Amino acid sequence: MIIESDIVILGHLAVDIIEVDGKSYTSLGGAVFYGGIAGSHMGLKVTVITRLKKEDYSLLEVFKKKGITYYAHPSGETSGLRNIYSSTNMEFRDYKPLGFAGLFTKEEIPDSLKTKIFVIGPIMAGEVDLDLLQFLKKEYPKVLCLDVQGFIRFRDKNKVSYSRLSVKEKKEIISDINVLKLDQTEAEILTEQKIVRKAANDLLTFGPKEILITHEKGISVFTSNASFHFPWRNKNNNGRTGRGDTAFISYLGSRLTKNLEESLKFAAALTSLKLETPGPFNLPLYQVESLIKREYDIK
Repeated sequence: MIIESDIVILGHLAVDIIEVDGKSYTSLGGAVFYGGIAGSHMGLKVTVITRLKKEDYSLLEVFKKKGITYYAHPSGETSGLRNIYSSTNMEFRDYKPLGFAGLFTKEEIPDSLKTKIFVIGPIMAGEVDLDLLQFLKKEYPKVLCLDVQGFIRFRDKNKVSYSRLSVKEKKEIISDINVLKLDQTEAEILTEQKIVRKAANDLLTFGPKEILITHEKGISVFTSNASFHFPWRNKNNNGRTGRGDTAFISYLGSRLTKNLEESLKFAAALTSLKLETPGPFNLPLYQVESLIKREYDIK
């Protein structure tokens, strides 16, 4: 039976610990969680492919409740990170790895999937390797989207570190990607450019059609002949974790029917609302439209 989706998201479902000024709580995480639920609230048909411990399969109920189709594969561990923030600066955080659910295989990608967008949304390097990436490029040409952190963010004993990519690796990973997503830190690591626009211009030479970059002040998109930027309009940063995943999927979901500028504006507004509350975006869409009219469509 063919499973038709608007968006498929491949990535680990995480059990994270969020720590702010020494006070902590447990939360689900990952692109499949933050992005998947945001997409479902946009009215999109969302499918997720994930890995986690069999003993944690009860966590998958969160997808069932939201009408999200899911494929789960058993692993020895469930992925997770301790996200450590200071309330004085919620933009930057330290990480400590908690668990890792391992590498996806070709056999874990259902043959029956038909989708308008396929998103590789890993939390860490090691979820998707180059062989699987090349397989997905062949299976989903022109609709494959990638969060680059899955190739440059590594578990290193009791910490998380970033690694640069060689020119050869950039060509192997970034070429033939429809939309490449990264944040400002990752952009600087990949290009040694502190200015977002210059970093994007460098990365566009490797072949992605669109580059989406989230940063402290907002969200930007770049193509070979256009660029747009919209600022965040959140009142606080209590829901900082999951910003990138929410922005990525809300942009891609909007991109199915809207142009670059309108899609970016929608993602900026939706993500701004998500930033004010911990957990995934779960507000009615009229609040997004209201924020757009109030903050972005001012003449």
